[in-house]
Amino acid sequence: MSDFCPIKRFDHLEFYVGNARQAALYYSKCFGFTIAAYRGLETNSRATASYVLEQGEIRFVLSTGLTPDHPISKSVLKHGDGVAIIALEVPDVVRAYQETTKRGAVGAIAPTEARDEYGVLRYSAIHAYGDTLIEFVDRSHYAGVFAPGFEPRNLHTNRKGVGLKTIDHVVANVELGAMDRWARFFAETMGFNLLIHFDDRTISTEYSALMSKVMQDSTGAIKLPINEPALGKRKSQIEEYLEYNSGAGIQHVACTTDDIIETVTQMRAAGVEFLPTPKTYYENLEERVGKIDRSIDKLAELGILVDREENGYLLQIFTQPVQDRPTLFFEVIERQGAQGFGEGNFKALFIAIEREQSLRGNLAIATV
Repeated sequence: MSDFCPIKRFDHLEFYVGNARQAALYYSKCFGFTIAAYRGLETNSRATASYVLEQGEIRFVLSTGLTPDHPISKSVLKHGDGVAIIALEVPDVVRAYQETTKRGAVGAIAPTEARDEYGVLRYSAIHAYGDTLIEFVDRSHYAGVFAPGFEPRNLHTNRKGVGLKTIDHVVANVELGAMDRWARFFAETMGFNLLIHFDDRTISTEYSALMSKVMQDSTGAIKLPINEPALGKRKSQIEEYLEYNSGAGIQHVACTTDDIIETVTQMRAAGVEFLPTPKTYYENLEERVGKIDRSIDKLAELGILVDREENGYLLQIFTQPVQDRPTLFFEVIERQGAQGFGEGNFKALFIAIEREQSLRGNLAIATV
């Protein structure tokens, strides 16, 4: 069952944004991405403008609608800026589309070919949670900069980037009661399996809680955690997200680095804001997580969290939301053997998020 929809890797994430030009400059200057390609009015794209950003093996596409009635413009009005498409590279987009739709997925884009002098790019897509699409891409016969209609841009502020390497996982928030349904969706339509399940006793504080299931493909390269709110005294971070996103969608994107201290130092200097971590977190840190090959003082200065498991440890940190709505944010993660998600940090992270909710006036009485 697990190889009926084989996946090679994350191909790209496409963000729908209100102003792609400005968003591209933000991710370039603050996150270290190179602006590699462009499609817009100057390239005879009359409906949309898109910028392709690259760093390491990560590729983001930032797209904006050029008229108010364009679907991208309507999406931004409803959801704000955010990830609209998770694109996965596959060996055969026709097979991926047929196998997933016959197992219950709803088709969004039938298998399509786009051609230019650099070859043929094939793609198709299905619907997922909220208005998010899962796109299948086959670029094995395409040698262009990104896709037909795009031209090289070669704009960058930092040729070396900030050290971001790969997309580690992409997390979605769904409505109360929908987590199991979407976990089954990925299992039944794409052959994913359940890697780990966190219940509301694992991820909770005095006031709120959430539950999460981590789904992964047969190779473990694609990890898609799914969160839903749990009953609590106050409005949880998931409820806040669902309210301001007008429904389910992508909560955060985790990107790997080989040197989290250097990466976070550069991102902070460029203006990226991270969730604060209380200094008390670092008291007796090595007694809790064991010996780590990093300066505890430096980790405390930057607010980086640490967690250890059987196979090693990981270091992680989370940005503040990257737009005015308290929706999409990013995680920077360095793995030193550990393959988990920082379970030991869940409580500290949850408290930090609740502190920010309170500052926004959104840690109100629960509605679920």
